[in-house]
Amino acid sequence: MRRKKIFRLPSPAATTIYVRPGYNRVLAEEFEALKRKRVDLVKDKIEAHSQGDLRENFGFKAAKDAIRAVDQKMTALDRFVARNAFIEVDPATWLTKPTDTVQLGLVATVEKQDVPTKRKHRFTFLVTTHGETASDPESGIECLPHNSPLAAVMLGLPVDTPTTVMLPAGEAIVTVRSIRNPTQAELDRLLTAIQPPEIEDT
Repeated sequence: MRRKKIFRLPSPAATTIYVRPGYNRVLAEEFEALKRKRVDLVKDKIEAHSQGDLRENFGFKAAKDAIRAVDQKMTALDRFVARNAFIEVDPATWLTKPTDTVQLGLVATVEKQDVPTKRKHRFTFLVTTHGETASDPESGIECLPHNSPLAAVMLGLPVDTPTTVMLPAGEAIVTVRSIRNPTQAELDRLLTAIQPPEIEDT
């Protein structure tokens, strides 16, 4: 009897994500915290189970639902780690990087014109490592993670070179107006404590 051949698509190559030093430690700590939480919830479930009729045992149902939620978070975190290659970069190097083109760690002022509406928007971004979302009211700079759609089309662009790109909101013309190094004070205000990633279970 012939064994049926099963063709499987190869796993996609890992996506490179740049992160700050300590990010991998935060990921590991988050996973360990979830494991400890699950152990405690299982104890709660066993305790609730011993209290009688499960049809009206709200403690048992709550513990069961909480365990399911933790399991989903752990699975999503596992997938996030498996699908990405994390490279740690030191923000101290951003202070002296060349500024010929937009790169990770540089401050860029950008004009974006939406092609359908002709509306123009002007932003000043610090192109950052993954997951950064802070803004600095003092300088008007916003963090823009390097793997966001807008940063992806900006990286490598020189000043004053209008470039037509496709963004999630539609076609746009992006023009970089200035590029510079951040100051240490700006980095201190923008780079907050590293947080575990917010991951959707997909």
